[in-house]
Amino acid sequence: MTVRWRQLLVSLSLWLLAELVLNWVGIDDLVDYSEYLFERQAIVFYV
Repeated sequence: MTVRWRQLLVSLSLWLLAELVLNWVGIDDLVDYSEYLFERQAIVFYV
């Protein structure tokens, strides 16, 4: 399995930058909530 280190590093850097900017602006929680709402597969536990 070959890892594309450059692509991985760029993707992680962009994700980290986006998280920092959204957290600094104060809308990171809103984005996390929207990801939760639009998630296609949900884990459901039945008791």
